[in-house]
Amino acid sequence: MGLFKAEGAVYKPVEQLDLGGGNHEFYLKANVKAPRMAGLLVKIFAWFLESRILGPLLLSILKRNNLINKLVSDAELVEEPLFVPQHPFQDLKEEQVKEIDSDSSPPERVHHAINCLPPTLTESEKLKPHFRRWTILDYSRAYSCGEITPQMVAQRFIAGVRETSSHMSFFINYDDHDILRQAEESTLRYKRGEAISALDGVPIAIKDEIDCSPYPTTGGTKWLHKFRPCTADACCVKRLRMCGAILVGKTNMHELGAGTSGINPHYGATRNPYDPSRISGGSSSGSAAVVAAGLCPAALGVDGGGSVRMPAALCGVVGFKPTFGRIPHAGVLPLNWTVGMVGILAATIEDAFIVYAAINGQLPSNQPSSSHPKVYFPLLKPKNMIPNITFAKYGEWFNDCSDIIRTCCSNALDLLCKQYQWKTLEVTIPEIEAMRLAHYMTIGSECTTSLASYLEKLDYAELGWDARVALSVYGSFNGKGYIKAQKMRSRQMQIHKNIFTKADIIVAPTTGVTAYPIFNDALETGELDYINGAALVRYQIAGNFLGLPAVTIPVGYDKAGLPIGIQFIGKPWSEPTLIHVAFAMQALCISECKKPKVFYDLLAP
Repeated sequence: MGLFKAEGAVYKPVEQLDLGGGNHEFYLKANVKAPRMAGLLVKIFAWFLESRILGPLLLSILKRNNLINKLVSDAELVEEPLFVPQHPFQDLKEEQVKEIDSDSSPPERVHHAINCLPPTLTESEKLKPHFRRWTILDYSRAYSCGEITPQMVAQRFIAGVRETSSHMSFFINYDDHDILRQAEESTLRYKRGEAISALDGVPIAIKDEIDCSPYPTTGGTKWLHKFRPCTADACCVKRLRMCGAILVGKTNMHELGAGTSGINPHYGATRNPYDPSRISGGSSSGSAAVVAAGLCPAALGVDGGGSVRMPAALCGVVGFKPTFGRIPHAGVLPLNWTVGMVGILAATIEDAFIVYAAINGQLPSNQPSSSHPKVYFPLLKPKNMIPNITFAKYGEWFNDCSDIIRTCCSNALDLLCKQYQWKTLEVTIPEIEAMRLAHYMTIGSECTTSLASYLEKLDYAELGWDARVALSVYGSFNGKGYIKAQKMRSRQMQIHKNIFTKADIIVAPTTGVTAYPIFNDALETGELDYINGAALVRYQIAGNFLGLPAVTIPVGYDKAGLPIGIQFIGKPWSEPTLIHVAFAMQALCISECKKPKVFYDLLAP
């Protein structure tokens, strides 16, 4: 394939880079050269890619035209490869935090989190004429006061899911009897005054990439559970169950997590509650949509390339992805070992914090506890926010989005800084497009490697057509390309570390576009829309590729009423500061929250 070989980029050593703002560093926008395909076109394209003769030729052209070879595979990098974004724990001495015993149980950690929250809403605040979703504490208080029972909520939940199952496609699997059994047990605990925690009786959904009994774990496929049966709860699910949460089923997702739309040809396209003709985003599509629609105050997702934050932003809810290694990955499909992390989708940042409190913490090991990362919780006091926060903003990157998103996020950031006397520092983050491509090569290589033994035995007719294309592209990456991608990871890790010596948080929009339409030709085959896909993942990559904690908060809507999110990316292990800042941002924007077109009020009198 020498005909298609392109001269590789030559990267200067990191210490020679100028990361200051206004240094005239060229910002390379995503160079996506691939038309949208669906229906018959995507079938033909898949057949060509799977052809032993045409496939290698087409894949070489695709990689050359989309700069994968130039920016990564054939590039010259002096850095050593970094294969896992594992950060040694560093005590950041954050302000207004409380250290939590790492050996405390999930219910104990939830109790500590509740004590860190601000006082309940005043009567005047409750009367403000704006829409708000019910929170975990709303459920807990309603149960404790006897206003409603977990059984009643479970019945309403089941009715809502049945009503939406034919057109919204929120769930892949749910079991009425199992849900009602859990609800009955919770109701009895409340009657005896023995609620386990604030999560007792609260409905929480689980992405179908995470093991949760009694359901199979399909990964959005029709076949994976046949090769890999679910035998027990994932660690994060087990911890939620220990807190008394009602685990209400497995949410829909993009097949194998290999896309950003949430259109699944096997289980239906998960539709956006703000406009059911639009995508919900992927791949944790169902988890975002059920929270937006009021069916759950929180849900679990897995974030391998923005797969929690992206759908959260498109559906107008909170998406929180902690530091790599903060939440155990045991019991999660091993589709992408070094970039995928369990994350939380929630109605509010307080709800995300409560669920995070329940599921974080290391697995038991023979290592001394002193080697484990310390756990700090933020003390959320509305009138006493952290002083002296500095946001790093790369203007060219920040502005590489639609006009309405740029305006909305800029106004939100300005309002936040003005309200709390925080400041913004202009910086340059070089080679963002190269990092996106390196991440794509990494997640693709890890996905095909993890599935290799299954794919050898699989009838490809069981795969969706868009997933077949994705696997063909993923399978074209070789060892050399993977190593170069890990050298880029090492390089970007150093770049971001240098930026964090001058700023506390990197700020950007969460997505480059709002939710786009679902077309009928994609429903049976899935679709290939790499231009919109690149716009959706544009701001996501550092969180996954570099293992950094990140959170998205809804801050407004476009002219069509579709949600817009702003994202905060933090230093490793800085979850308390991120939650503080997210809480401050939420407080300034929550009064503008709009009710989705599809919404269920499970606590209605």
